[in-house]
Amino acid sequence: MNNIVNIPDAGKKKRLVIIGGGFAGLELAKKADKKKYQVVLIDKNNYYQFQPLFYQVATGGLEPSSISYPHRKNFQKNKNVHFRMCEAQYVDPDKKFISTNIGDIPYNYLVISTGCNTNYFGNESLKDSTFSLKSISESLLVRNRILLSFEEALNTDDEDELREILSFVIVGGGATGVELSGALADMRKAIFPKDYPEIDFSKMEIHLVDASPRLLFGMSEKSSENAAETLKKRGVIIHQDISVKSYDKPYATLSDGSTLRSRNVFWVAGVKPNSLKGLADTSYNRGRLVINEYNQVDGYNNIFAIGDTALLISDKSPKGHPQVAQVALQMAKRLAKNLNKSESNSDWDKFVYSDRGSLATIGRNAAVADLGKFHFGGWFAWWLWLGVHILSIVGMRNKVSVFIDWVWSYLNYDVSLRLFIRPKFNKMYKEE
Repeated sequence: MNNIVNIPDAGKKKRLVIIGGGFAGLELAKKADKKKYQVVLIDKNNYYQFQPLFYQVATGGLEPSSISYPHRKNFQKNKNVHFRMCEAQYVDPDKKFISTNIGDIPYNYLVISTGCNTNYFGNESLKDSTFSLKSISESLLVRNRILLSFEEALNTDDEDELREILSFVIVGGGATGVELSGALADMRKAIFPKDYPEIDFSKMEIHLVDASPRLLFGMSEKSSENAAETLKKRGVIIHQDISVKSYDKPYATLSDGSTLRSRNVFWVAGVKPNSLKGLADTSYNRGRLVINEYNQVDGYNNIFAIGDTALLISDKSPKGHPQVAQVALQMAKRLAKNLNKSESNSDWDKFVYSDRGSLATIGRNAAVADLGKFHFGGWFAWWLWLGVHILSIVGMRNKVSVFIDWVWSYLNYDVSLRLFIRPKFNKMYKEE
């Protein structure tokens, strides 16, 4: 080890280092026995982000602070939890430390919950030419792009250029793609015309491009059909079973040879796990860390993985579990209970995933729900979606803030959060 990160001595406690403060990492840090472990949580951001509502920040429905929560505030009253803002670079399993951009951190137990990033399926050129939606900062960038489009539309008389500016291409028919499409469709009808009365919004097109045979492929066929029908009624143009091969601005080329002309291509087509150097190649499968039923990484007794980056293959889940919040939270809770029980897995309980259902919103008064044998949509599913997400948000202030914004938006068809905020470049942000 070289430079050791300054963290108070753990004393007689074991040091539990958690990489990543998302759904899984934060839940584990909360549930771990602080009398038994010194918990060290590291994350590249100093706050937790509620990913399911990124699209609402992107469309001006919520402010970023409503779905974010400082890690340090979560553990203000617990002296046995220490947070460090840094990026993990590699792990040394033999010497039991992880190397970060601020120094090395020794551990007794290591939990990797690094989550996922945007998947471009090998076409990395799309990374620089399209907009992704996997963080608060990316959500703000998408919001700026959307608002800038209408400002640009006011300054052209060319019909072809106008359609290019007012065309929005959303790549990916999962929950984020469906929700973003629905939100834009609602705003095209009720909000944008009030902000930009000079623009003819009949010329605004919303294209949803999905490489899967149906939308919301992880949900039931009934929910998929319901989502597609609802979006079509709201004027969203769906391109099904078709992928985007390239984007040479302003032309997006599709797999069927056709092209879409647009300055606004939002890539929400898939995810790939964030890997960590230093572990054996055999510990990885398709980029995810292979774990046993106790969340131990293959080949290691004191290294664990939970959440999106973990891959547990079993008879019930031959391809692993879905990369969703439910799985992450359940893995974290089970691992916490096991670690709190003893240091050996001899009396630990195996992780068994319990699917509690799936929800996805399509826009105002429209959502779909799969709850066991029940598959339904419409107004009731929408209110259920609202309730579940408010309860899931971290922080009472955030719950109240989101509730007020949603009620105000529902009553007035508007929330005044459409601010174009450009960060000023400053050398303090430059990485050395």
